[in-house]
Parts: sequence; structure tokens; C-alpha cells
Amino acid sequence: MAHAYSFIGPDRLRPALPTSGTIITAALDVEAWLRRADEPVATFTVGLDGRLRLSPRRSEHVACAGGLEVLAAGELGFGGGRLTWSSNQSTGYCPDVDCWNALRDAAPFLTSAEGFSRPFVFRRCDACAQLNVVKDAWFVCLWCSAGLPQQWNVGNRRTLSA
Repeated sequence: MAHAYSFIGPDRLRPALPTSGTIITAALDVEAWLRRADEPVATFTVGLDGRLRLSPRRSEHVACAGGLEVLAAGELGFGGGRLTWSSNQSTGYCPDVDCWNALRDAAPFLTSAEGFSRPFVFRRCDACAQLNVVKDAWFVCLWCSAGLPQQWNVGNRRTLSA
């Protein structure tokens, strides 16, 4: 089931201009993007239109997505023109690890993997409201030591009908 994630970061990061990400629809698009890139790591988003967009790693996800909701966000690493690692690391959208499905659907030419090679599990503490990255399945708040929920609870997420 797909989810639409809203940007939860600071408003100062919202772009004043439209989407800055480069739309990627084929392996040749990735190769062309990598030739222009200054490093082989990309910020990515998958918009509600189902399209993969890449921006340089130093870019904000919200700029890559033009400030809009996303189906997925994170980072992609390349080596030899091929995808070598992937993550849902985006503290602006904090998508759940199941957003992998949107990336796979948007860019089946990138990978045959079944999930992120570097998954990030984001949770907001119900006790102190701080954002946490859960490591080693330790669902305890770094800030106040309260238990963290097992289910994603970070921001606004809409479930989209199939």
C-alpha cells in the first residue's frame, strides 16, 4: 500500500522555485545524470506522479520534490554507473522503509533488490516529541528514554488507494 508523505522539516528549506530534481525514466537518464554530477551519490524523491527525481546529495529532498508530497525519499549511491546502495534517509520527509516499493516501481531498471540496503527507521517519541532514528530494533527515545512506537508515527502520511 502506497503512502504520501508530507514535508515535516523547517519552512526555510521549502523551495521558492518549482521542482529541482531531474526526472529519471531509464538507465540512460541515470548515466547522463552521473556524468554531470560532482559525486556518485544522489538525493532522490518519488513524487505522487510516480516519477523518480535525482538531485545532488547536498540538495534538500523538499527542493528535489518541489515542496510537494512524496511517495519515497532518500539517497542512492552509484559505482561504475550502477546502483551500489540505497536508503530512505530523509529527515525532511522521514518516510517509512516500505517506501522502497515506490522507488522500485518508479525505477525498476535500477535494482532487483527487495528493500533498502541502508534502511532508516524513523519514530517520533510520544513523550517528548523528539524525532528518533531507531537502531538495532531498539525502540527507546534517545532524548528521554521513553519507549517508541513500533508503527511509523513521524508526521503527516496519507494512505493512497491502489
